[in-house]
Amino acid sequence: MTTTRLPAALAPWAGTLSAVTPQLAVAFGPLLRRLDAMVGEREPVADVLGDPDGLGGLARSGRPDRLLPSEWLLADEHPEEFLRRYVDGELLHLAPEFHTPAVRGRIAALVDTGPTQAGAGRLVQLAALLVLHRRAAARGTELVVVVLGDPTGCRLTGDLTELLPAWLAARRPADPTPSDVQDALAGLDAADQAWLLTSPRLADQLPARTGVLTSEPARWSADGAGHVVVRLDGTTAELPLPASEIAVRTLRGAEFRRADRGTVAQQAADAGESAGWALPAFTTDARTLLARGRRATTLFAANLPNSDARITTTVRARRHDLPGPVVAAGRIGRRLIALYVRGGALVPYVSGRPFGERGGYTADLAAFGAGPGGAVPEELFARPVLPLLRDGTGLLLPLAGRWWRIAPDGSVSDGGELGRGAHERPHFNRFREPRLLDGRPLHEAARDARHFLHGGGSQAWSQDGRTWRVRTGQGEESRISFRENADVIGLVHDEKQPVLITVSRSGLVVRGVRADGVRTLTRLSGGSAPPAVHPSMPLIAAETRPGRIVVGDANTGGIHFLIGGTE
Repeated sequence: MTTTRLPAALAPWAGTLSAVTPQLAVAFGPLLRRLDAMVGEREPVADVLGDPDGLGGLARSGRPDRLLPSEWLLADEHPEEFLRRYVDGELLHLAPEFHTPAVRGRIAALVDTGPTQAGAGRLVQLAALLVLHRRAAARGTELVVVVLGDPTGCRLTGDLTELLPAWLAARRPADPTPSDVQDALAGLDAADQAWLLTSPRLADQLPARTGVLTSEPARWSADGAGHVVVRLDGTTAELPLPASEIAVRTLRGAEFRRADRGTVAQQAADAGESAGWALPAFTTDARTLLARGRRATTLFAANLPNSDARITTTVRARRHDLPGPVVAAGRIGRRLIALYVRGGALVPYVSGRPFGERGGYTADLAAFGAGPGGAVPEELFARPVLPLLRDGTGLLLPLAGRWWRIAPDGSVSDGGELGRGAHERPHFNRFREPRLLDGRPLHEAARDARHFLHGGGSQAWSQDGRTWRVRTGQGEESRISFRENADVIGLVHDEKQPVLITVSRSGLVVRGVRADGVRTLTRLSGGSAPPAVHPSMPLIAAETRPGRIVVGDANTGGIHFLIGGTE
């Protein structure tokens, strides 16, 4: 089976277009880019960049005065090569960093799903939703889709893999009226930015306003409309539509990727299969980054040195080939201890001084209630390794929804249910687990919270995942909120100020959210899977491209370590 790859012009859209098939992404390319340019002329994303905040890394584009000195040396010594790199966009520039003010308000798309917009009109709406969703993510907010004329006031939000099928199914038997548009606008918040996606007929009945995008088919043939005339605030463009075959499949929902088909875990597993290793994780407070290998029996461990933060250091990861698939691992003192599956048992592997008596800590899998016959689910090996902690003379392991304690003689005892946060995502995330608070008492208000995480001695909790209360180890409390469709994956500190680390569900854009603003961590964004946040240090590890993991500062986004080799 052949695999369709995105052309270079659509590479910046990879995160957004992951919600559709590559075939549709390529077919939509010309329509998508032209619509994005039309929208961008009226509402540039740059207006929310915020205040300049130094330099944040390297970029492939920029002003000539930000070219690296080495590039000017290349121009002097090899001018032809310099010109080639200039034409191909390969020259390196210093990238500016910005401190972004907290964005208020969502991007709202008011969609006409009546008969007049069937066919070509819906294809234009799909392209517009992709454009607006990407721009909402760049602004640090979310896209809400309002179906005009729906008696229930239907509002669609969430990840594109959930939003697009819901939008496609929201067909109305009659065209909306001007009063439907007014009702939809009245239901929005004052800070929301509204875009109307409809037909020219309805647009002509409305008072003049900005953000009205209309479409009507053009250039008909035996196969249907080949082009569409798009108008946005007085600007008109005739754009090509995808071929009829893929257009029909799209309107039937066959070109959308479902969440269960394109899960992040599976994408990360595929990347690891081709690149050698992936899925970084900090499982203890140590400066050790763990990652799975291409095979489930391989574990890589990289010890991060205490080096100068201003210098990017290349770190080699040590390879450990175990006799069976790795389930959990952790750096305990100077030892790296892992548990792997052999037969019907979990068996310890130790790198360093021996741990306990020979043959100790070998536990029967049936005692964990992991699955039928005590089998470990295969999907577990497509996720980051689980934490493994020391508890006196025993080992603590979170598996099958509970904590378990493995005694030196291999006996297993129930250590209690995992915290609420551990159940919210498909894999265990140690930063949301109240048991790992290092003995600090759980704040009373956090006991009934739906979302919980901790880091660096502080606790944070939330009922809706968007508005958080944070209490530091010194007892100071603050409130942090955001509107982006994102998950909170960690809590760090910038001096004494708590910072929530979020990752968007579309495009995996990583941001640091403070009470007074937001910073996008560009160089740690866009990987194949959500990054890992260290539980006590301001460090983030992300696989930004297959086979290469970067570890950077969770506050500034600067890169401290590069990990890509094995030994």
